[in-house]
Amino acid sequence: MFLDIVLTIHFILLLFISVRVLARHDLTAPARLAWIVVLFVLPYIGVVVYWLFGEIHLGREFVDKHKKNMTKLHRTNPEVLGDEADLLRAVDPHYQMAFAYSAAATGFHTTLNNSAELMADAAQTQERMIADFDAATDHIHVLYYIWLIDSMGIDTAQALIRAAKRGVSCRAMVDGMGSRKMVNSKIWREMKEAGVQVSVALPIKNIIKVLLFSRIDLRNHRKITVIDGKISYNGSRNCADPEFRTKPKFAPWVDIMVRFEGPIVAQNQMLFASDWLIKNPQTPIDSFPYHTEANSKPPTLSNNNQPATGVAAQVFADGPSQRRGTTPQFLTTLIGQTKHTLTISTPYFVPDYSLVSALCAAAYRGVNVTMIFPKHNDSLIVGATSRSYYWELLEAGVKIYEYKPGLLHAKTLTIDGEIGLIGSTNLDLRSFDLNYENNVIFSDKPLTTAIIERQQQYLSDSDKVSREQVEEWPLYYRIWNNIIATMGPVL
Repeated sequence: MFLDIVLTIHFILLLFISVRVLARHDLTAPARLAWIVVLFVLPYIGVVVYWLFGEIHLGREFVDKHKKNMTKLHRTNPEVLGDEADLLRAVDPHYQMAFAYSAAATGFHTTLNNSAELMADAAQTQERMIADFDAATDHIHVLYYIWLIDSMGIDTAQALIRAAKRGVSCRAMVDGMGSRKMVNSKIWREMKEAGVQVSVALPIKNIIKVLLFSRIDLRNHRKITVIDGKISYNGSRNCADPEFRTKPKFAPWVDIMVRFEGPIVAQNQMLFASDWLIKNPQTPIDSFPYHTEANSKPPTLSNNNQPATGVAAQVFADGPSQRRGTTPQFLTTLIGQTKHTLTISTPYFVPDYSLVSALCAAAYRGVNVTMIFPKHNDSLIVGATSRSYYWELLEAGVKIYEYKPGLLHAKTLTIDGEIGLIGSTNLDLRSFDLNYENNVIFSDKPLTTAIIERQQQYLSDSDKVSREQVEEWPLYYRIWNNIIATMGPVL
């Protein structure tokens, strides 16, 4: 009798969730199929898995707050958003479509007269950032997905403490999952005692509430650093050493960071404010200073007597409270505009099929497409999924390299020696659908060239993967990769 009741309840739940999966307008056909497979192949477990991870839902109140904050910030400080006319002025018409799409999705238009410096390595990033903190006179705002209690983590915390003690307004925000140890640490308490305002994005204190009404893997994956509204750091590095103590087996973590000055900093500031205000609505909206005067300065002249615009750049940010599909649509637009050379590095490659198709299409029409992945991924599941696409990419003519010395965590994209993209976004469904991410897209030959040179360093430390190698993979290995990839929409 008891077993009959359990089976009946399970059947009703299975039927209910199946109808829910089939009725959802926000799922792709492969995603629906993957969930149906999970539900029926894994009885009982499938129902629980869908309950925990099937819905992308932060709650109507959270989403409404986020949208209202962004609207208020945009209306209060429209000068931060950049100017559509500057896109037409500074970016080659062939590439303007991707910048225009980004602006339509985020509200951030192109800014001019930015300067940028690619950091040489993790040590220089740490040295320059701490020096900028120690030179700050007004404010420091930081948001990190992972903040570890290591050399970088402690140095950053202590620099914030020093700044707060000399009267600088300091705000530090971390993700509740990625930085859970930091939030419960002694150094976090010391920051609070010194006057640093601290906050936790997407906290998981009430784990039951999170599991019942949201998803524990909806995270704030951003890495934002703003100093005096005049300097910002953008790239892939968390507040952590390359040795990355949480996963030392795969170290060093190899990241890329760019130090920006100019009006692009104001856009990073506004993005930080949008996240901060969610958890701290009492914060005055005018307590986030913006410096956009560089955008209104008359341009200097270049050697050919044409206006010099510096680095033309704009923020591209995405998250689960925004329109679904924004990031893959933006990336496929970028890829579609490539004329001759496209190089991408990413640690996690769990794409939707539109991205795979765009990469193959670019290669088929003659673009030199190069993809760089880690040889040893810290996620067995992600590594298998990535390799399931190797044959299709190689068949189209895409060149694939696997980086050997550590975990290549740098997220880079360069096009034709002119356009670049750096930031926190991985080429996976988590970054596309579940995480809050921040990036900078820019048009500037010197900066793009510098990043291409860095990509070439990655390539020199990588093994090239050939079609012959993939053909020689054992049958069980190919089947394993393809099974895991089939579950990609669930991952």
